[in-house]
Amino acid sequence: MGLEICTLITPLMLLGAPAAGLPVILDTDIGDDIDDTWALGLLLGCPEVEVKLVVTDYGNTPEKTRLVAKMLDTLGRTDVPIGMGIKTNDKALNQQAWLEGYDLASYKGTIHKDGVQALIDTINAAPEPITLLTIGPVPNIKAALERDPGIAKKARVVAMAGSVYQGYGEKPKPACPEWNVRADVASYRALFAAPWSVTITPLDGCGQMILRGERYARVANSDAPLARVVMENYNAWVHRSRHPADASSVLFDTVAMYLAFDDSFCEMKDLKLSIADDGKTVPDDNGRPVRCHLGWKDRDAFEELLVNALTKSP
Repeated sequence: MGLEICTLITPLMLLGAPAAGLPVILDTDIGDDIDDTWALGLLLGCPEVEVKLVVTDYGNTPEKTRLVAKMLDTLGRTDVPIGMGIKTNDKALNQQAWLEGYDLASYKGTIHKDGVQALIDTINAAPEPITLLTIGPVPNIKAALERDPGIAKKARVVAMAGSVYQGYGEKPKPACPEWNVRADVASYRALFAAPWSVTITPLDGCGQMILRGERYARVANSDAPLARVVMENYNAWVHRSRHPADASSVLFDTVAMYLAFDDSFCEMKDLKLSIADDGKTVPDDNGRPVRCHLGWKDRDAFEELLVNALTKSP
């Protein structure tokens, strides 16, 4: 690409800096697949991170903002600011039933109508490099880089994105591009072109992350606030009936959330990738360096972390 890419920064290099937790901005297309909701629950349940901002991205962002607001309101976390990102359609959310009767105007926390600017301002205000966690298509990130390219020197990116050697359903070759990249190829190319470090969990690493049996039951039967909110949304999700009664759907995005602060349970590899016109993330000697999660050292430990974060008492 001819770009000067900054030295890759691993999550563990940043762990010791902030006493209150690693500062994180979440950029999410919550309200489509349910895994974003599980990921937000995990984010709020991990003391290792401090959520500086949640920005809704892609799709019907006003409704997505209402969903985030109701979750935070229900959990007593109105201290977390919300940014309304770029709206790309008017589609109803797949968790619309859970939102019935909730008025966004009742939210007592801060809602930034210009979520892109809020993202820029939060990065620039951080006294140390901030982690930008993206778990959906990224038109917000492209717009932010256009407004202020300098943010790439003050942040690192962790993303659920792409498929390198495996596709959906553990297929040995990616038959089709991963959704987050395919939905907005231009925006992901802009993210890849910026000189920040990028860590991804592609389908190779997160495409099989389903909670089953006893671990799923611990979340489903828990009275803990995070677990209750996640399960209410999962049961209200329009695609719930497609999945077994005793299991989650694929929780892709929870893995990216974990990689924001640690990767010790994961098999990581530094690769050079480029993005094809159809959205496939392709190994390429001329591509940009990306730290990739390609498998597990200890998946059981990650699942325990996820369950414990959601089911712990406040």
